[in-house]
Amino acid sequence: MKNNIWIGQLIVLGFLLMLTYSCKKDDGNPTPTTPTTVTDVNGNVYHTVTIGTQVWMVENLKTTKYRNGDPVANVSDNTQWGALTTGAYCDYNNDANNSITYGKLYNWYAATDSRKLAPIGWHVPSDAEWETLRTYLGGQTVTGGKIKEAGNSHWKSPNTGATNETGFTALPGGSRLINGAFYLIYYDAYLWSTTENTSANAWAQFLYYDGSNAYRNNPYKRAGFSVRCLMD
Repeated sequence: MKNNIWIGQLIVLGFLLMLTYSCKKDDGNPTPTTPTTVTDVNGNVYHTVTIGTQVWMVENLKTTKYRNGDPVANVSDNTQWGALTTGAYCDYNNDANNSITYGKLYNWYAATDSRKLAPIGWHVPSDAEWETLRTYLGGQTVTGGKIKEAGNSHWKSPNTGATNETGFTALPGGSRLINGAFYLIYYDAYLWSTTENTSANAWAQFLYYDGSNAYRNNPYKRAGFSVRCLMD
């Protein structure tokens, strides 16, 4: 009789434990999973990294199409580039080999086009979202060092302060000026935000080979910069 009572108590206890686990598992708030990779509409694959509450791509964007499959204009001519008020991209020095490592350069109009450059579930960050990153990492004066790829495989020496302790792996893709000239690959990284400053200018992040700062600046929208995407 005592054995039967003891066995019955174990069965009841086991049932209660299973019920408790099931309730926790199905409480309507499942733990979200962060993808380790994401693929754009061209089939380019990007790795991801979590920094604070944000999830970033580890590589600069390389897509030549908007999310819906429409092509982004590839503009190589200097005069045409400087006159654009619509979305366009280019390869640094119009050499596609540069984009394998450093990604494409896009004007602000492409970065903010309603058809979206980023894959589904991702977006080009706003100025406020860049500020969230800088604040989490301790401010402007140290953020550059914490997100730049360390060493001199891609950055010009001395690559001051670069630790890449975040895994963000910022690369010096350079830029394209509004006169069409290409500028400072290996030396500097320029990264768009979607936030407008004036009718001609928008906010972006600047990183330099000889400093650990992440500067906030407001270049011309017609300039060509790298793009890093942030998960929605």
